[in-house]
Amino acid sequence: MTSDRTLTAVVTGASSGIGAATVRLLRQHGWRVIGVARRADRLEALAAECGCETVVADLTDQAAVDALRVRVEAAGPVHAVVAVAGGAIGTATVEAADPADWMRMFDINVLSAQRVIAALLPALRAGARERGVGDILAITSTAGQIAYETGGGYNAAKFALRGMMHALRLELAGEPLRVMQVAPGMVKTDEFALNRFGGDAAKVAALYEGVEQPLTADDIAAVVVHALEAPGHVNLDEVTVRPVAQAAQHKLVRGPLRVRED
Repeated sequence: MTSDRTLTAVVTGASSGIGAATVRLLRQHGWRVIGVARRADRLEALAAECGCETVVADLTDQAAVDALRVRVEAAGPVHAVVAVAGGAIGTATVEAADPADWMRMFDINVLSAQRVIAALLPALRAGARERGVGDILAITSTAGQIAYETGGGYNAAKFALRGMMHALRLELAGEPLRVMQVAPGMVKTDEFALNRFGGDAAKVAALYEGVEQPLTADDIAAVVVHALEAPGHVNLDEVTVRPVAQAAQHKLVRGPLRVRED
């Protein structure tokens, strides 16, 4: 999609993984990008690398989100909000789970997205007036489509985020605002699984062992940027992205992928 002015995107979860990859690729495509995350050192390194702007903010804190809104609105209209911030905590069963972990997952996956989207909608509407369309895109997960054992808390959070985004599309119907989701399957990043397994590198290695080409953060970033740059009348409501080795949530092939012999 072309525009007479530089397009601006706000990307949360920008300090690592899919968020950082999305910031880099948008910058390569000529977007002005405001990357948002908690870790100032990671954001500083990203800014030095690709020239993005940064805001250090804990999106579970409403005051921090309010400050983000002021900062963003002062810089002008926004054309896309990409909600990447999130994560999984633990692998406990429903019976053994700590409700505090579930509350934390709901906060970082669902409420952080709700806070940011609500806060930035005025700036996004201003961007839609000049561009003709504004974009809200959330990184959900196949964990929000199909539940699995020991994933109940993360499943619940991602199902909730998915439901929120579907509701938001209905609520904004009639405005030139696209509401989109990208739902990754198995993605190998530096931190996601390590955080989920409490820093146990052996469990992380076992998760990916033998899987031919799991997705990368760059793969997901490419889908995100494609969605944002699609013609303005095209809304990619929900895109599920899996590696070829993962035929379904319960069907993961370990070992080389080979064409069957006749």
